[in-house]
Amino acid sequence: MNAIFNIPFLVKLTLVAVALVTAWLFLDSPAREPIERLGHRTTDYTMTNFTMTVMNEFGKPARIIRGEEMAHYPDDDSTEILIQTTDFIQEGKDTWIVSSDRADTTGEGELIILTGNVVITNEQQPETQLLTEILHVDTLENTAYTDQPVTMTTLQGYTDSVGMHAMLNEKLINLHSRVRGQYDAPPQN
Repeated sequence: MNAIFNIPFLVKLTLVAVALVTAWLFLDSPAREPIERLGHRTTDYTMTNFTMTVMNEFGKPARIIRGEEMAHYPDDDSTEILIQTTDFIQEGKDTWIVSSDRADTTGEGELIILTGNVVITNEQQPETQLLTEILHVDTLENTAYTDQPVTMTTLQGYTDSVGMHAMLNEKLINLHSRVRGQYDAPPQN
């Protein structure tokens, strides 16, 4: 006699149920992709606790970038910087300081996307700050743009907005929509 005939009916039924559930779980789970296709990327260089000076076409400092970590990915020529601060320098003009939790760029860094706790200040007026969560910076035109909520704080009050475009060279800031704020006039002496 076959060994299967010796197994009690309830055990046979349990084995069939386990097999069906296992097959259903196996077929229902998404196919596993190789690690490379899930976002694992290889760097060709990294830096930690660094300061880097980017020069303009005349050999003068254009940006000074400080950060905790930086990684360059050769597959798409992108660079990721964590906990960064960048000074945008132009001779004869104000220096703008931009900090964020993260910065991402590709190629030569003409467009930088800053995310997380983005703060923009002017070195000559540090009491005025622009705060947002996402900022696009064009390093060729020295402009900054976001469509996210923005708060501008000064010694006299604050202004909230949704969206902003800043032309850093001209010290011109355009707040896009839903602009509201509070201004407290300085005391008269």
